Amino acid sequence: MEPNPYPLPAGDPQRELLHNEVHARPPARVHLPALVVFVAVFNEGVTREQECAHLSRLPGQQALTPEQLQGNFLRLRLPGYTLKWERHTEFTRYSLVQPLPDAAQLGSRDPELLSHIVLPPDWIAGIPGRTFAAIKLVMLHGDLQHPQETLALARTWLGEHTVVASLMGNNAHSMVVTDFMLRESGYERMLVVAPTDTTETRAGRISQRLLEIETYRLMALRGLPVAKQLGALLTRSEQQLADITAQMENKSATDQALLDALVSLAAGVERATAQHAYRFSATQAYDTLVGQRIAEIREQPIPGTQTIGEFMQRRLSPAIATVTATAQRLASLSERITRTSALLRTRVDIATEEQNQQLLAKLTKGQELQLRLQSTVEGLSIAAISYYVISLILYLGKAGKEAGLPIKPELLAGVMIPLVLWAVWRTTRKIHEKLHAGH
Repeated sequence: MEPNPYPLPAGDPQRELLHNEVHARPPARVHLPALVVFVAVFNEGVTREQECAHLSRLPGQQALTPEQLQGNFLRLRLPGYTLKWERHTEFTRYSLVQPLPDAAQLGSRDPELLSHIVLPPDWIAGIPGRTFAAIKLVMLHGDLQHPQETLALARTWLGEHTVVASLMGNNAHSMVVTDFMLRESGYERMLVVAPTDTTETRAGRISQRLLEIETYRLMALRGLPVAKQLGALLTRSEQQLADITAQMENKSATDQALLDALVSLAAGVERATAQHAYRFSATQAYDTLVGQRIAEIREQPIPGTQTIGEFMQRRLSPAIATVTATAQRLASLSERITRTSALLRTRVDIATEEQNQQLLAKLTKGQELQLRLQSTVEGLSIAAISYYVISLILYLGKAGKEAGLPIKPELLAGVMIPLVLWAVWRTTRKIHEKLHAGH
């Protein structure tokens, strides 16, 4: 290898991982005629180690390690068949691709398929997790020049049920027929009829898209039981909020009682939001994926038969609309509770402000009374201090008279009264001025 004359800066640690993500789950190469057995299970509480242990039960896979499953994708090529393992956030899916038995070719009537599965007995039943999708997809060669005749044979193959069918691709390169019925075996059935020149790569892409349509459809529908369950709770909560609002308007309950009721209601709504917000968001995401996969197969209608897209529009869309409406209703209720809480807080703030004003008025009146009382006390204090000073002067005059001084004590005390009163008052004023100057 020649040295690179223009080396790149140091690579980001995740560059290779992100670059290879587009190649992480390549479609299988399916050689027609083929039987594809697909099982999808919820993997909540199921570890990769458990799934690895189950995969290692297959012939020749005893050395399989959990590290080989870290990429969430694994294809095992075994004698006569291929098994693909894929782990997703909420579910894990297993896809078996094997030759189609001769007894199940186009023209047979509702052929039995399970006894021809090449996996070890009970291996599928031992898959860790809870099954939510199981499909037997048969892909075989047929004549598409006369689609009505081929569709009649496909109806017979599916057991004469009402079917959904369409031609796929801009050039109508293949036909898909299914009845979306869950049979007693627990499996659905799909039939793909393709011309003899169909490549293995195209057949793999067709199988992957069809299986993903059904997988994502069922995952999208998981939000429907939740939406129905929440309906009664939302109705009660909306009525409680209306009652609280009416009590606020009529002032028929105390603020504390309204606050307690509102807090309890808000807690219930927030708990429901926390529990189900992910499910509602996932429903929208899976529904989007269903629409994308249907668009990718580029259906062309066969006269007299619904296409998969039309079937989904009529059967899946109402369920998704119910989930969407419930999610919006829950969000709207939460917003209304928030607005009601804001109104109650405003009401409490206004009442608190009025109480503060009343308290301030009482304090102001009390201060006025205190000032009046203080003035009265100060007047009495001036009189009392002056009285004691005059008494001292009187005693002083009497002492001087006894000492032989020409003094009349009573006259001296009387003359000093105005002077003493002025002096005491002036001294009190100076003390007040100093105190006010200090503040």
